[in-house]
Amino acid sequence: MAVTKIRKMSSWTLLVVSLISIVVLGMFFGGGITNPGEEMKEYVYTGLLLNWTTGLFFVTIVCMVLFAIWQFVNLLKVNPKSAVAALGVVVAFVAMLFITYSIGDGTPLQGLNADSQKYNTVGWLKITDMWINSSIVLMVLIIIAVVAGSVKKMLNR
Repeated sequence: MAVTKIRKMSSWTLLVVSLISIVVLGMFFGGGITNPGEEMKEYVYTGLLLNWTTGLFFVTIVCMVLFAIWQFVNLLKVNPKSAVAALGVVVAFVAMLFITYSIGDGTPLQGLNADSQKYNTVGWLKITDMWINSSIVLMVLIIIAVVAGSVKKMLNR
C-alpha cells in the first residue's frame, strides 16, 4: 500500500512540475520580446523563467538534503555501514558543488545592458558556472550509470 501511495504522489508531482514548466517555457518563448529588430533579443518573461528554474533548483537541493538525512538516521539504526555510505553521497555532492564553483570563471561579461550589470559580478558569474558545470557532471554520471547498468544486466544473463 505504501509503495502505491509513494508512486502516485511522485507521479502527480512530476506531472504538475512538468505542466508548470511547459507553461512557463511557452510564456517565455511565446510572450514576445521587448526590443524587436535589435541583435540581442530580450524576452518579456525571462524573469519568470529564471525564478521558476531557481525555485526548482532550491527545492531539489532541500529535498535531497532532507531525504539524505532521513535515510541516514533510518540506516544508522539498522546498518551503520550503509549509513556512512549514504552520508558519503551527500558529502560527494557538496564537494562537487564546491569544485565546480571554484573552477568557475569570474571574468565580467562585455556588452550587457544596464539591468544585467548588477549580476555581472564575480560571485554571480561563478554561481552560474557552478550550475552549468554541475549539470554537465550529473548528466555524465547519469549516462555512465545507465550504460553500466545495461552492461551489468547483459552480463548477468
